[in-house]
Amino acid sequence: MTQASQNVSVPPVPPARSERSPGVKLVIAVLIAVALMVPLLMIYGLLWDRQQQAETAQASIGQGWGGQQTIAGPVIVIPYRATEMTTVNENGKDVTRTVNTIRNLYLSPQTNKADVTIKPEKRKKAIYETVVYESQVAGNAEFVLPADIARYGVAREALMLDRTEVRLGISDARGLVDGNSLAVDGTPVALQPGKGLLSTGNSGTFAFVDWSGAAPMKVDYRIGVRGLGDFKLIPRGVDTRWTVKSSWPNPSFGGDFLPAKRSVTASGFTATYAVPNLALGQAQVLTGDLSPPVTTNYGPRDAYIEAVSAPSDGGAAEASGGTAKAVAISLIEPVDLYSQVDRAIKYGFLFIGFTFVAFLMFDIIAGARVAPAEYFLTGIALVLFFVLLLAFAEVIGFTFAYMLASAAIIGLLAFYSAAVLKSWKRARFLAAMLVGLYALLYVLLNLEAYSLLIGSVLMFFALAGVMYMTRSIDWSGLGKKDEVAVG
Repeated sequence: MTQASQNVSVPPVPPARSERSPGVKLVIAVLIAVALMVPLLMIYGLLWDRQQQAETAQASIGQGWGGQQTIAGPVIVIPYRATEMTTVNENGKDVTRTVNTIRNLYLSPQTNKADVTIKPEKRKKAIYETVVYESQVAGNAEFVLPADIARYGVAREALMLDRTEVRLGISDARGLVDGNSLAVDGTPVALQPGKGLLSTGNSGTFAFVDWSGAAPMKVDYRIGVRGLGDFKLIPRGVDTRWTVKSSWPNPSFGGDFLPAKRSVTASGFTATYAVPNLALGQAQVLTGDLSPPVTTNYGPRDAYIEAVSAPSDGGAAEASGGTAKAVAISLIEPVDLYSQVDRAIKYGFLFIGFTFVAFLMFDIIAGARVAPAEYFLTGIALVLFFVLLLAFAEVIGFTFAYMLASAAIIGLLAFYSAAVLKSWKRARFLAAMLVGLYALLYVLLNLEAYSLLIGSVLMFFALAGVMYMTRSIDWSGLGKKDEVAVG
């Protein structure tokens, strides 16, 4: 052997990279998945912000059109003379005196029948769209002054019938349109602004009438009003009957009373209400007006009791008649994209979890090394899906946005996983899994009633599959458990 050959140096072999145990890989994947919950929560904040902007846009439309509308009446208001005892302090002594005052008596109709037509219209501001409406209420009511009016604590001779008023409550009078009219016993009377009913915030319109009270009074009224959001009607009277029609195919009926009959088709809906006085729980004659209806889920009655017993300051006398009840009709959108996106985000951890499990299985079982950074980038792509979904849904609608965003993320991860897993076959498997997950999520979003059942069952089978595939993994070692020979 020559001296030259003895001096040839062999380059050092780099030490082999230590292989993490399956348990360590699992912990790393779980920690990265938990860290990705932070951007998911940030997307919730983004969703809330976009909802607020949409509501602001809707409110700006309502400023020039009209807000939520509540219609009440007609009701006859008759001033009457009354005496009341009051205590004053004079020279350090309490002195009780009798004071003459004028109060109002509220007489509800014996019958009140009306046909209501609601014409919907979509209006847009920037990318935001909302549904507004114009309603026409045409009805007739008959009023009868009870012969036993003294039973209600009011003497007939104390009534100031020459100052009688017919009042109609309209919560947002800005929405009133042309063509409103009121006729008493066939004679048109002039409508005056203001002096509505307490149940509509004292907003509305009224007319002066001179009534003897000896004969029934027949009132024909026609009110046109524009609004946004809910349309509410407050029943007053011994027998109230309404027929509501609209071309909107997706109504929502709520409030204290549901329609006695309703028909909803693709061309619109018709709803018929019949509300007797016994169901209202209100006397036909009241010495105080009804306070506004309470906005609740119409479950427990505690809210109503509290509202009656604790009226607002300055309106105790007017609120002594009780709390009004209302029926509510909403012209809802068939799909609320913000609620759909909100529900989709709640399933975000499933996408991250299933994808990470697939990577982990390829890493542990198939030997394809997946670095923590590759887990993180894949998770960020899955989170980005919900941002794309929200952004596109506001422009092209939820369904098309879902298809576009899911296709983009599936394509991105398919190409990326082919490089990470060193195999197009594995990448196609991952893409097929994501297609199935996105399809499943879309089904769950449209089957709201059974989403929990279907999701939990599928989670069970997915967990069972992972447990079966990893049954031979030594999580604390570097591979499968050693086979034990049976002697």
